[in-house]
Amino acid sequence: MINDKLPKIWYGGDYNPEQWDAPVWAEDERMFKLAGIDVATINVFSWALIQPSEDTYDFSGLDELMDRLYNNGTYVCLATSTGAHPAWMAHRYPEVTRVDVQGRKRKFGGRHNSNPNSPVYRKFAAKLAGKLAERYKDHPGLVAWHISNEYGGYDYSEQSEAAFRVWLKNRYGSLDALNKAWNTRFWGHTFYDWEEIVVPSELSEEWNGNRTNFQGISLDYRRFMSHSLLECYKLEYDAIKQHSTNVPVTTNLMGFYPELDYFEWAKHMDVVSWDNYPSLDTPVSHTAMTHDLMRGLKNGQPFMLMEQTPSQQNWQPYNSLKRPGVMRLWSYQAVARGADTVLFFQLRRSIGACEKYHGAVIEHVGHEHTRVFRECAELGRELGLLGDQLLDARSAAQIGIIYDWENRWALDLSSGPSVALDYVNEVHKYYDALYQQNIEADMIGVEEDLSRYKIVIAPVLYMIKPGFAQKVEAFVKAGGTFVTTYFSGIVNENDLVTVGGYPGELRKVLGIWAEEIDALLPGMSNEIVMNKEWGALNRTYPCDLLCDLIHAEGAEVLAEYGADFYKGMPALTVNRFGEGKAYYVATSPDAAFLQGFLSNLCAEKEIQPLVSAPEGIESVQRVKDGVSYLFLLNHKEGELSADIGSVQRTDLLTGRTFSGTAVVPGRGVLILSDKS
Repeated sequence: MINDKLPKIWYGGDYNPEQWDAPVWAEDERMFKLAGIDVATINVFSWALIQPSEDTYDFSGLDELMDRLYNNGTYVCLATSTGAHPAWMAHRYPEVTRVDVQGRKRKFGGRHNSNPNSPVYRKFAAKLAGKLAERYKDHPGLVAWHISNEYGGYDYSEQSEAAFRVWLKNRYGSLDALNKAWNTRFWGHTFYDWEEIVVPSELSEEWNGNRTNFQGISLDYRRFMSHSLLECYKLEYDAIKQHSTNVPVTTNLMGFYPELDYFEWAKHMDVVSWDNYPSLDTPVSHTAMTHDLMRGLKNGQPFMLMEQTPSQQNWQPYNSLKRPGVMRLWSYQAVARGADTVLFFQLRRSIGACEKYHGAVIEHVGHEHTRVFRECAELGRELGLLGDQLLDARSAAQIGIIYDWENRWALDLSSGPSVALDYVNEVHKYYDALYQQNIEADMIGVEEDLSRYKIVIAPVLYMIKPGFAQKVEAFVKAGGTFVTTYFSGIVNENDLVTVGGYPGELRKVLGIWAEEIDALLPGMSNEIVMNKEWGALNRTYPCDLLCDLIHAEGAEVLAEYGADFYKGMPALTVNRFGEGKAYYVATSPDAAFLQGFLSNLCAEKEIQPLVSAPEGIESVQRVKDGVSYLFLLNHKEGELSADIGSVQRTDLLTGRTFSGTAVVPGRGVLILSDKS
């Protein structure tokens, strides 16, 4: 569990009493008890209050808040406040604010405006974290540390430019190696002195977001900025650990946020936490995939749901309300997929600035007689009844889907073949095909041990990092099934093409080579024509986006293209390699094909769906101490039934027993234990 001071699923969220006067605090404490709230995340943006000047610290208000919450039965996730520096710091030390990609120097304002390579910012941030840890390390209410808040955003200042050169020296060792890695003979970019290297901003190499003249330079800058922000986090982490060794430390991540390599970040986090903000129309399978990614960052370790809204966001184009029951349903979706906390932003609504219309447990009306509060209180009651039964329960998935941030950066920066190619969307297509069939999958990184799985899927793995091809070969040779797709195996870690035929280092295990890649315009499509009936695949299926024109060199051709000048060329192949198989899907198929294809692979590897259920039922299983907990979540308004098999199971929420058919109310949840 995260901290044995509170052996249950934590319930609460961000609390900002500094925005209110004292009479409100007592009412907050009363309503926290009514709602079953037992954890408050505090001090997230209080740096200016704690440190009113360079040499002055005032912890009196925080002392009082820590004691008041604990005496009221509320534990504390204590933030370091470093997500927004004070105005005096920007005024006295202008270097602490960022320079944007267009070369414009920022002034004080907003948040995420601190230059991560400013020595001044780093000094003050680490010092504050250390003082907080020294002061509160033994406070009985402290259960977790929360560093900064939602790290993100790049900087293009002179300080970052100088630090980039140092980072490059450490990475490459010499200018000769750097020039080779960046292919700088293109367009006369050869560097003869480290000082000649500038950041790839809109003043140099980039324009319109991810458009760049030199992919190698821009790719390395993304690595560097992720590293720079991580260094800021680590400085605070180390400062805390000097004093507080036994309290877990985290920072809140943001799912598939593109700018930071979360697999690298997770190595330095005691527990992963993240903020979940889907829209009303976000596919529930996409939210499920994101939860699974957060769980996968630390090899399946449970995570903290640090933020979600009880009702609505304020920053999306259309900020729809969560319909009755949806907050509870989505909270249990997080728990089902690995969350050991259910925390909100925010506990009381702000009355000013940009988050005053962001939902909260306590609404502007200020009392408990609201739909949102009633739903929150009921969920708090249920989480109290669950106790510690689900804590540290794990996934037992037999399929791993690879996701890699550096691969995403390289794809986003690529000058072709199609602007419509979206890495996250393509990964989601494969995830969703399993989700719709109630088959579980883990989201994993390229460093994961593949031998844990029967099937590994790597959609659009454009970049092949050193040693990964050999890892795939060993996995397949030992009996595993590997799946990859079009536009895979193209480049190395420096975004340099692997010559000799696509898919480069994967060519041997796949038994094919690709000659050309056709990009289809919006509205255009081709066909995947099965050569013969194969399990759930028995007809012609549409495909679009990209089509690899491949040749089999040992692989068996299972399907061919049905149109255009490459009609009859392979569209789906399988290569027997050692004891296993490697599949290549040469185009982007529709959902029906992917469901049939993955159903066939699961049947071959004896991977069974968790349940048999209609669309709308989400099934997830967590396992702990030999006991399985089957979550059934109904995302429809009306009741639905699922066939759960003959094993008798008990619902943890109601005590009812089920076997055979389980009826799930509309927007309802069952948590079925097989413990006898």
